[in-house]
Amino acid sequence: MMRLPISILLFAVLYATAGLAGKEETLEQLIARAESANPQDRAVLYLQIARRQADAADKFYEGGNIEAGSSAVADVVMYSGKASDTAISSGKRLKDTEITLRKMAERFRDLKRNLAFEDQPPVQQAIDGMEKMRTDLLTAMFGKKKANQ
Repeated sequence: MMRLPISILLFAVLYATAGLAGKEETLEQLIARAESANPQDRAVLYLQIARRQADAADKFYEGGNIEAGSSAVADVVMYSGKASDTAISSGKRLKDTEITLRKMAERFRDLKRNLAFEDQPPVQQAIDGMEKMRTDLLTAMFGKKKANQ
């Protein structure tokens, strides 16, 4: 008797997953959703945007489109900053935001190593910006504890 409800539930989950798999939001839709989301949910959405733009930057640089790559890197910094600011102001998702920014900074360090010297400054500025955001997040997480001791 228990197998019927479990199989129905499994079927429903698979059906829903299959239906959503083909309907990924466009970047513009994700940006609009992030701007209108609840403050506690914005950091996650902004980080999704930043990750997508980091993927785009990689592809642009690999394809030799330095200008588009630099523009995508600037978007990564902008949306990472929004995520960081939102996490700090809401007090939510601080740790997740800091971890994601650390991983993206590492990714950009790897990207920078593969670029010509004259193409590296925007990527280095992005790394520096993300490191400052990480410091601000860590201060928000742990700075108050040190002040009380």
